[in-house]
Amino acid sequence: MQPSQTLRKTPLHSIHLKYGAKMVNFSGWEMPIQYEGIRVEHIAVRSRAGLFDVSHMGRIDFRGDGALEAVEYLITNNVSKMKDGKVIYSLMCNRNGGIVDDTTVYRINPSHYFFCVNAANIEKDYEWIKRNKKGNVSVINLSDETSILALQGPKAKEVLQKLVNIDLEELKIFWFKTWKIGGMDVLISRTGYTGEDGFELYIKNEYAVKIWEMILEAGKGFGIKPIGLGARDTLRTEMKYTLYGSDIDDNVSPLEANLERYVDFGKKDFVGKESLLKEKETGVKCSLVGFEMLEHSIPRHGFQIYKNGELIGTVTSGMRSWILNKDIGIGFVSREYNEIGSEFEIKIREDFYKAKVVETPFYKRK
Repeated sequence: MQPSQTLRKTPLHSIHLKYGAKMVNFSGWEMPIQYEGIRVEHIAVRSRAGLFDVSHMGRIDFRGDGALEAVEYLITNNVSKMKDGKVIYSLMCNRNGGIVDDTTVYRINPSHYFFCVNAANIEKDYEWIKRNKKGNVSVINLSDETSILALQGPKAKEVLQKLVNIDLEELKIFWFKTWKIGGMDVLISRTGYTGEDGFELYIKNEYAVKIWEMILEAGKGFGIKPIGLGARDTLRTEMKYTLYGSDIDDNVSPLEANLERYVDFGKKDFVGKESLLKEKETGVKCSLVGFEMLEHSIPRHGFQIYKNGELIGTVTSGMRSWILNKDIGIGFVSREYNEIGSEFEIKIREDFYKAKVVETPFYKRK
């Protein structure tokens, strides 16, 4: 890791040290990779509840009469159908159809939306948005003023319910509302990146430490744990949620990444639409698939995929699933091998290990 003074820190940095976190460089931020250990933290989220600091992620707001027009043109999903308090997942694409970033889009009102973007892409996204926006809209980068906490797990609702005076059952998945916790305004969104029920909380930086501690205190009887980015990565891999920079990037299209369900070709226009329509007509050359190992060995990012001695793809993510007791992975393969049940080999060091394409998500919440 680079010297800590060269890395950015979230408002919760001192808290991570207090709880004994192992800190690493993540996209220029000094962030906790683990506290007790990735396996322990992963299982805690799957079985009870976990609290994450994801304040390194960005928030970019759109305000003005032209906010809807601007957002609709910048992303692939359909914003016009959104109501106040709704969240959708979407992609931003370049003119060639490659993914600039994936984002969650929040509608506060018809003249105010915001994107939550990946930490490594904040400045890139902000500049790209300013270059490509249409209409009468102000684009404001509020990333440095916003802290984001993620409370995830089957007990997450019970934990958070102790801190708010409304029935959280009223807040449906992919909706948000602003309430107060200890007198402090908090935007609470029923979203997450783990596959479990949970909430993401957008708060002012000065409230971050107090609300973090309040949530951990409220969760003591539920077995809550602070969770690092290591478990966040393994949890999302079990769901085959893509990670920007590993599974998707500027050279990968939504069609190749099997994310076409987030592309509305019925919209009048959006950046990259023409290229994606051409790709849809001709067909993709490769597809992002989920696979499980038929022989015990853990696939890792960058490992090559072969079929009968021919190179057919590359692993983008992989892990040992402690919940499923299987070695699983995500990777791009030539389109003729993307069907469920297709078998191939992963080259790990100098040996080849059998794997097959399976249905995803790997993990299904009960």
